[in-house]
Amino acid sequence: MNVTENASSLGGDLAELRHALHREPEVGLQLPGTQARVLDALKGLPLEITTGESLTSVIGVLRGGRPGPAVLLRADMDALQIEEKTGVPYRSRTSDAMHACGHDLHTAMLVGAAQMLAQARDELPGSVVFMFQPGEEACDGAGYMIAEGVLDAAGHRPVAAYALHVMSAGWSHGTFTTRPGPMLAASDSLTVRVRGAGGHGSAPHLARDPVLAACEMALALQTYLSRSVDPLEPAVLTVGSFHAGVRRNVIPESASFDATVRTFSQELRDKVASGTVRVCEGIAAAHGLDVDAVYSQEYPVTVNDATEAAFAGQTVAELFGEGAFEPMARPVTGAEDFSRVIAEVPGAMVFLGAAPPGEDYTATPNNHSQYATFDDGVLSAGAALYAGLAMRRLAAEQKATTMPGGAE
Repeated sequence: MNVTENASSLGGDLAELRHALHREPEVGLQLPGTQARVLDALKGLPLEITTGESLTSVIGVLRGGRPGPAVLLRADMDALQIEEKTGVPYRSRTSDAMHACGHDLHTAMLVGAAQMLAQARDELPGSVVFMFQPGEEACDGAGYMIAEGVLDAAGHRPVAAYALHVMSAGWSHGTFTTRPGPMLAASDSLTVRVRGAGGHGSAPHLARDPVLAACEMALALQTYLSRSVDPLEPAVLTVGSFHAGVRRNVIPESASFDATVRTFSQELRDKVASGTVRVCEGIAAAHGLDVDAVYSQEYPVTVNDATEAAFAGQTVAELFGEGAFEPMARPVTGAEDFSRVIAEVPGAMVFLGAAPPGEDYTATPNNHSQYATFDDGVLSAGAALYAGLAMRRLAAEQKATTMPGGAE
């Protein structure tokens, strides 16, 4: 089967599905409308379908015409709590939700791959698991799906797992990229609540001001990273939420802030976890205040298997030409719960440049922006790569087991 030609013929249908998903975005672990659209798109295909218990996931298992191992393909389906400002004709109809990270494209691509692979079912020496996942955006949907058995859906663990992620900036339209080893950072949270004693803004000496101490903590945490972490080892701490008080002349009783922390090793993760809490507790003690500083480890580092990353790059080159693949020079400080999947089985994540063609992809709005736009023109390529990875990986496994000295 020529997956690139077949995917191209599906382009219009995939764009229609993507637009429908984009117009009705859903956030979190419960995506009933999105789930219904995916189930409808898969209707009639020879898949063993199961849906989630604690989340609205969809798992489809395609049994090939010949026995063999399984390959898992994953697409995330959830949107972000962002008000869209792109102005595209199919923009979100929900005021506080938007597919600003391209998950609507991932979902449509994986549907297209399922349709193509179903047509080639008799040729497949093994099974393909289609993992349609809610709750990637800080809800750990992958963790829930793993707990509910997605990795054993075919009856045995996959020999490989792959995921695609479109990027609205950073890579040119239609360019694929990945790398061996760490590709995306671990993502953790630091939640801090400082408690003091309120009072009149004109007499701070009669109160215990939590605002000043919380501000000092937010600044000191940056100093802590710059003076405690090897400058050649990446670490990022960003305070994204800060709350205190209701009036300018009232010292509040408490102040709170939340930070995201990104690292690329478990050793540094543990060090930053204890160090950031120690900084906050020390500053609180110096001010005579109480503090609750809680560090929570969330998504682990996304570590691509070197062999699977190389296989993905080779597959891109064979399907689309050498110029379609660009090795990723360094990791990205974003995070992904697909990291949980490839911590269990060998696999790789691949990025796909989806900025509108002709625009300067170094300056277009990035993923998670209210203005982020992703071009429909990459849908066919993404679907083709999903299908191509599954077919070629199963074929490679079969070849390996039938060679002299192999399993058969």
